Amino acid sequence: MVLVLALGLVPGWARAGTGVFVNGFELDAVTVERLETVYSSEVLPARYWYDRRSGLWGLVGGPGIGQLAAGLALGGPLAYDASGGMTRVVVNNRALHPRELDWLRGRYGEVRPGRYWLDASGVAGFEGGPAQFDLRAGAGGYNRNTPGGALMNDGRCAGYLHPDGPSVMVGDC
Repeated sequence: MVLVLALGLVPGWARAGTGVFVNGFELDAVTVERLETVYSSEVLPARYWYDRRSGLWGLVGGPGIGQLAAGLALGGPLAYDASGGMTRVVVNNRALHPRELDWLRGRYGEVRPGRYWLDASGVAGFEGGPAQFDLRAGAGGYNRNTPGGALMNDGRCAGYLHPDGPSVMVGDC
């Protein structure tokens, strides 16, 4: 039996690891099986990152390539450099990959370096602040007055209008 184990000739169900890593931790076979059942897709052995707040996921070092349900207990915490850490635009503690930043710029114009949050519905804002952007295609938009100024978004253009001076507009305004 020792020879069989050393050669790796045991049935698949008896193998120790799945080869599926999420945020640095290997998923067990039951979790991989559940994901495959729920999403009707094979989960290939690889190293992935997963953002619990937005549900976005991708291969380590790369951009987001899909979205799962948010809040799944998969792996450890999301690393700042999960997508390579190459930009100064940080969303839910992950520095965006240059391709993601290019997509945002193509859709909304200039994107300021900074720290942002993004939820699973595509609504986002500056870290610690209220909702200011809606990244969903064709979003209805909003206009909110707050004590610190007005926030607006029509799905193409988003902005902050300061009551006493400078305003910030991003997108196709």
